[in-house]
Amino acid sequence: MESFFRYNWIVREQWFEWCEDVPLEELLRPRTGGVGNILQTFFHIIDVEWSWLQLLQGKPDGMENFDNYKTLEAVRQFDRKLRPDVEAFVLSWDPSMEKRPCIDPELDSTVAKESWGEVMRHVIHHTGQLSVWSRELDKKPVSANFIGKGLITPDN
Repeated sequence: MESFFRYNWIVREQWFEWCEDVPLEELLRPRTGGVGNILQTFFHIIDVEWSWLQLLQGKPDGMENFDNYKTLEAVRQFDRKLRPDVEAFVLSWDPSMEKRPCIDPELDSTVAKESWGEVMRHVIHHTGQLSVWSRELDKKPVSANFIGKGLITPDN
C-alpha cells in the first residue's frame, strides 16, 4: 500500500511543479469536470485523501473551505499540513486491515459499504481530470506511469 501512496505523492508534486508555469487565473478558471477548477481539484484530492483516512481511524474530519486556499502555495501548504497524518496511517498499514468494513456515519452506519482496502485505493486515483485540463491548455500532462519512479526496487 505504501508504494501506491508514495506514487501518488510523487505525481502530486510533479503536478504542483506543472502548475508553476500556469497563471493563477487559469488555475482558478471554472472548468467542466473535476470539482470546479484546477486548484480546487488539487484541494479536493488532498482533502479527500485525509478525510477518508480520518474516517477509517474513527477520527473527526474538520471540513476545510477552499476559499481559504486560492493560491498554488496555499494548496501546497495544505498538503504539507495533512501529509504527516496520512503518511503515519499508510506506514501503519498491514494486510489484516484490507477487508475491515468501512462504516461511514453519514451513510447507514449499520451496513458496511466498502472495505478499508477499497477506500485506500479510491483516494489514490484522483489526478486523471488534471491530464484532460492540461491538454486543453496545450501543456503536456504529468506522466501517470507507476514504472520508473523507483518505488519498488527489484532484488539483485
